[in-house]
Amino acid sequence: MKRIALLLVAAVILAGIVALTVPASLRADDSGAPIFVTKIPPGYRDWKLISVAHEEGNLNSIGAVLGNDVAIKACRDGKLPFPDGAIIAALHYGHVPSAENNKVFGQAQSFVAGPPTNIQFMVKDSTKYAATGGWGFATFVDGKPAAAASMKSCFPCHNQIKSRDLVFTRYAP
Repeated sequence: MKRIALLLVAAVILAGIVALTVPASLRADDSGAPIFVTKIPPGYRDWKLISVAHEEGNLNSIGAVLGNDVAIKACRDGKLPFPDGAIIAALHYGHVPSAENNKVFGQAQSFVAGPPTNIQFMVKDSTKYAATGGWGFATFVDGKPAAAASMKSCFPCHNQIKSRDLVFTRYAP
């Protein structure tokens, strides 16, 4: 009887060790589906302009919103939802007054891009990112992915604008 109890305890301990060492991505409470983009898409600086944006509050930034060819075609055609392969980039910068421009204007009225704050991406892949409305989200600061904790607010925020396929920016032809 002692042997059976000892074997049972050993089996429970072994099961506990295995459960604790299984990578988080394989646990039952995690779907394993990626929701964050971890690599900067190549060539994004050569993409076309979708629009510009100014965000106040904590961000207090100006930005250029760019799209790859797939995203630009969808924007121009007014196609929603965006097709798989569409990628949208938002290049955010602080803004600073331009003393040189203001001197020409004769008053303080000109602001220009200041230091970069971050780059954000949305990558459309309805299979890979099914758990987040078909979009993978990313924020990069100084070329490095932002902490996963900071990324958890992307989908819940964008999900509030389902009628525009989770995209806030409107195309400005």
